[in-house]
Amino acid sequence: MSPDVDRFYRTFVTETPDAIVYADAEGRIGFWNKGAERLFGFSEAEMIGKPLDCIVPESLRQRHRLGFAQTVRTGRTRYGAGDVLAVPALRRDGARISVEFTILPFRDRAGRILGIAATLRDVTKRFEEMKSLRKPASSQ
Repeated sequence: MSPDVDRFYRTFVTETPDAIVYADAEGRIGFWNKGAERLFGFSEAEMIGKPLDCIVPESLRQRHRLGFAQTVRTGRTRYGAGDVLAVPALRRDGARISVEFTILPFRDRAGRILGIAATLRDVTKRFEEMKSLRKPASSQ
């Protein structure tokens, strides 16, 4: 790969406005881009090596751990084919936000999952608007 192409890819994943987070097979964060810093409020230095649980609401952590472990173990997930998952997440200040994301499993030559990258986007405003539209007119 030429240096210009390599620089393009590095700049793209580091600077893109969407959050890109990579976690190894144990769920430890190994990549945290500037979009993730903006979205979650944690710096890259604070997050590298930390568990993904830092951004998962406590009530959903067990479910997240089980789903993550199953994906690593089986190598199968419907979210790796472009389907979007919408879930609550936590910011550094404790605020709960709504995010949508897709994932990209990274595999070794034998097909075992080494880790999973997620591309995330804040959809809190849209989620709140949709929620208010579903309320009966008398409660608005």
